[in-house]
Amino acid sequence: MSHLAISATAHGLNYLPEYYADHAGLFADRDLTVHAKACDPWTGVLDDLASGAADVALGGIWVPGMYHGTSRELTVFAQLNHQFPKALVTREEQTTVFEWSQLTGKTVLAPGIGGSAPYAITAGMMREAGVDSSETVFLRDLSTPMFVELFEDGLGDAIILDITTAQSMHDRGTGHIAVEYAEVGGLGPNSVYYCRTDRFEELSDRLVAFTAALSDGMAAVRQAPVTELEPLLAEHWPSMPLATLAASCARIQKSRTWDTVVIDGPATDRWMRILAEEGMVRTAPAFADLVNTRIVDAAELVAVG
Repeated sequence: MSHLAISATAHGLNYLPEYYADHAGLFADRDLTVHAKACDPWTGVLDDLASGAADVALGGIWVPGMYHGTSRELTVFAQLNHQFPKALVTREEQTTVFEWSQLTGKTVLAPGIGGSAPYAITAGMMREAGVDSSETVFLRDLSTPMFVELFEDGLGDAIILDITTAQSMHDRGTGHIAVEYAEVGGLGPNSVYYCRTDRFEELSDRLVAFTAALSDGMAAVRQAPVTELEPLLAEHWPSMPLATLAASCARIQKSRTWDTVVIDGPATDRWMRILAEEGMVRTAPAFADLVNTRIVDAAELVAVG
């Protein structure tokens, strides 16, 4: 049996299809054992790739995008999230259709200890809507728990959060979900799998087996009644109320976040353009510069076969 080691930037509900595939034995069915861990700080995924402690990293495609053209060569081969499973939480309940212009002159907390993506995608969607994001004050670079605590104690007008944390605040009555990014943000490879380019050929067979099993797990999680997933949710996040986890899972199921392991080219190019507008990349790399589609193509053939 082959082995694959994954280092991830987080341990979040949006990664559930991978956890389900492991729990249900879908990797084992393809003669593969998978060991996954979350790194703290998240940049440990890069250290693990460099040392060989990890074969694959799981995280935002903005990281391979920023490293494109540098000495750290990375190849993206599949995705776990087809959309951005984030939400904007405000103090007051939204009584009208949300407009990005409502953030003009406001202060928004954008947790960034795991990276700049929450801020960047928000500012990018504002610009796409014709709203000047520079007229909004974004507080960045602190952790989600710290910003949640500060928000609940009165700092800021809105906060950008993962769905589970947003749902938790909603359940506690300390904030209201004004808009879900999956509803207004279109497609985007939020979380992807990548490896060192110099190891791509060596890992290819294992990556095909992994991706085929992941695709099966994704389909199962997308279609399963939440009640059937509750034991797995409780196992992975025992300190979170099960009702909150279940509601969060249902929100993601209603979106296209778990639609496919295949990365969308135009959505990737759009995300890179947003990063370029933020100055996070020197030049926006094209889809073909970042993603090798050979693995998902082969995984689909394996699944069909």
